[in-house]
Amino acid sequence: MSTRTLDDAMLAALVRDATAAPSMHNAQPWRFHYTRGTRTFDLYTNRARALPHADPSTRGLHIGCGAALLNLRVAVAHAGLSAVTALLPVATSPELVASVHIEEPSGRPPDGLAALYPAIQDRHTSRYPFTSRLIPDELRCALAEAARGEDAFLTFPAGAHLRTVLDLIRDAEGYDHMDADREAETARWTRNATNAASADGIPDYAFGPLKRGGAAPARDFAGRAPVKNRAWADFEETPQLAVVSTEADEPVDWLRAGQAMERVLLTATLHQLSSSFATQPLEWPELRWVLRDPVSGTGHAQMVIRLGYGPTGVQTPRRPVEDVLTVED
Repeated sequence: MSTRTLDDAMLAALVRDATAAPSMHNAQPWRFHYTRGTRTFDLYTNRARALPHADPSTRGLHIGCGAALLNLRVAVAHAGLSAVTALLPVATSPELVASVHIEEPSGRPPDGLAALYPAIQDRHTSRYPFTSRLIPDELRCALAEAARGEDAFLTFPAGAHLRTVLDLIRDAEGYDHMDADREAETARWTRNATNAASADGIPDYAFGPLKRGGAAPARDFAGRAPVKNRAWADFEETPQLAVVSTEADEPVDWLRAGQAMERVLLTATLHQLSSSFATQPLEWPELRWVLRDPVSGTGHAQMVIRLGYGPTGVQTPRRPVEDVLTVED
């Protein structure tokens, strides 16, 4: 079988799809290096885009890189190629979080990733109210299966556990407002779209409406700089939240969690579900451990996702491919 050459246009397309992934405050903390001789993508963290106050352990940074990695694998599968992935391949180089060797199709059974491709560019974070329509049980099972495919778990808090999660989100928001460094860090990554163009961060047109009522978490990125003519809205009284967890809590687990999160989000998008995030309690260690499933009492919560039927949200900016990809022979 002949080996196809990955030209510059294809490399750019693959990385453009990879970087459609979500990341904390849309900081896009990744960089890609492709070596033609070995047909290998190396994925590195970009520590200049870390959030040292909200994410001092870089757990969230690794989750974002994991999400970009999953998108890259999906794009490679869609192109009819195979991706052989190694997480943290060089122990002495922690910034190298993954290597992806591109091969011609093998005889291995398909892993279902190629089917997720149409959702990559359609997935957007929606900070709008969702309807009260329940997610069917069979779809919840499909989302949980998507997480298991990346060695993670997805659970849907209900009853007392859901109330606890919502209380923790509210408490974390209060902590954030009392922490001047975190408030300043968030402000660094928010943008006034009418005053300056940007390729990262969260523009004001993606903030969503102000929360007037409802129990659903709705993080307000406007901070102390209110947006003119911003609407008010009532959110869900009983939000449908999902928690991504892993058995352990090391950098490799964070990368798995990011891949699981993105696989869940792409699956949800294909089924017309909208999504947003509620990361506030994950950013406070004393709150994060309480998020764990009270029944099993095991695992480490890595991400809280709000899912539902409603507006799909708007596309937020991404850095140009030439800023995040280098190529060598």
